[in-house]
This record gives sequence, structure tokens and C-alpha cells, in this order.
Amino acid sequence: MNGRTITKALTIAGLTGVAALLSGTAAHAASATATAGKTVAYVRGGAIYSSTGATEVRLTEDGVNARPRFSPDGTKLAYLHDGTVWVMDATGANQHQVSSRPAGGPAWSPDGTRIAFAALSCTGGPGVFLAKAGGDEPLFPESCRDQEAPRVTESTPAPAAGNLVDRLRTDDAVAWSPDGTQIAFRGGECESIADNCLSIGTLSTGRERAIDVYGGGGNGTSGFGVVPAWRADGKKVAWTSYDADGTAVAVTEADADGSNRHVVGKADDREMVYEGAGTGVLTGAYNGHSWITAVDLATGKRTLLHQGSQPTVAP
Repeated sequence: MNGRTITKALTIAGLTGVAALLSGTAAHAASATATAGKTVAYVRGGAIYSSTGATEVRLTEDGVNARPRFSPDGTKLAYLHDGTVWVMDATGANQHQVSSRPAGGPAWSPDGTRIAFAALSCTGGPGVFLAKAGGDEPLFPESCRDQEAPRVTESTPAPAAGNLVDRLRTDDAVAWSPDGTQIAFRGGECESIADNCLSIGTLSTGRERAIDVYGGGGNGTSGFGVVPAWRADGKKVAWTSYDADGTAVAVTEADADGSNRHVVGKADDREMVYEGAGTGVLTGAYNGHSWITAVDLATGKRTLLHQGSQPTVAP
């Protein structure tokens, strides 16, 4: 079966036919090529799975998990379990909690020694914390660094299935820059003048800059920017955006300063991470379901990998 035949079959087949094709040798080769043979982890039905090509392994038994992120060496995954930050080996072994604070999606420092995550800040809006055994350390907003973090003991489960826009609107996943100096996150000081915003904060100074702003300050646009990701060279940032007055949910890519913005992929694509400089791995829609999809960022060519969402790619 050649590539043209596979493409035609994917177009006309139902979900059962797609699953059968993906289990074949040709589809396995296409999947491995699209992601350079690297392992991809993702979520389906609240459980975390990983795959290299067509082989899929379930890593968690229960269905209350979200936002997995590979460590820089690919040996561990940080993730949300019932709304709090946990870590496990990439094999699924050694699952353990590292913070009891209700949290948004975690991110590893480039050296793999620290984990940042989103949580309620001293301002009452979303902030960023560093997971620490002796108590989580506030990082952003900078004004919260010398204040005691809000005491919250009850976990916040992941949003229930429903409207895609509503589920993404308050998704507080964060992303640590490859050079270790910055963290991208939803909210920040820009929320004092905006309805929703996406910020990049500098760890050494606490200074923030907004790269995506909606509402307030004379900007009448309603929407949001969430789930940021950095390209490995630190020159590009991608995030999931929603413009209520324009496009639907989409993946936006820009330079690290927020300039040269453009949309990647198709409508309802979201949650993109990078596999190298030329490939994005994202959640796309196919036949009414969410699919982990590899996208060639130069040509737009798409390769279906597995049914699921919230991808992360091992280094």
C-alpha cells in the first residue's frame, strides 16, 4: 500500500477503518517517521498512555490524570493526578505526589531538577509555583514572592468533558524556556488591565511581558491564550488560542517576544508541542474524536498517531 492509497483510505474510512490502518506496518512507519521514532505520551479517558510508533502502553490505571510532561532526559513524566502534581517513571512505575496544591499542568526545568506548575496566587488569579518538599515556592506574579502562598487543601479535578472552549479557557499549563531563564503561563500582571492574557516571566527579575492579550485596555477582542510550549532553540513559542470574534480554537506560533504571529494547522487544533524545529505534535479533530497528530510545520502534512489529547514528546 503506497502513501497515496493510505491517504485516500484515511479520508473515506470510519473510525474502525482508521484504527486498523494505524495498526499496520505502513502506518507504523509513517508514525515513527513523523516523530523521528521518539516516544509520545498523551491522555485518553483520563488515563496516560505512551507510544513509540504503533505500540501503545497504558501508564496509569485510573481516569483522573492530565497534562503529562516528559523530563528533559525522557526518563520521567510529571503530570496532574486528581488535580495535583505527581511524577512517575516513563514506564509508569514509581508514581508519587510532589505537591498537594490544586494545580495546572507542570513543566520541568531544563536540568530536570525542578518542577514548576500553575496554581492560585496571592492575587487571587493564576500564578506559578515551584514544587518543593518543604512547601511550594511562589514564582509569579513577582509581588507574591515575599508573601505566604494561599492555603488550599482540596484538589481541583480536571475539567469534565464538555464544550472545548470552556474546557480550555482556564487551562493553566505552564512551560519552562529551554535556557531555564523564563516561564510562560496564563495570567500574570496583565490581568489587571485585561480579561485574559498569556505571559512570559523572567525568573531572575520577576519581570513579565504579555504576548497574547484579550479584552481590557481598549482591546475589545474576547478570547484567551493557554497551554504554551517552547521550541527547543527557544526562538519560537506556540500556544492554544481562541478569538471569539474571529477564528475558532487554533494553534498560534510566534517569536519568543510575541511577534510574527501565525496560525499553525487547522481549526480546533490545540496543545501543540515541538518535535525538533520542523514538526509539531498536537491534538487535532478527526471523525468527531481527538487524535494525537504530527504536523509538518513547513508543508502542513498531517500524520495521525493515536486517539487522545495533551501530547508530550520525549527528547
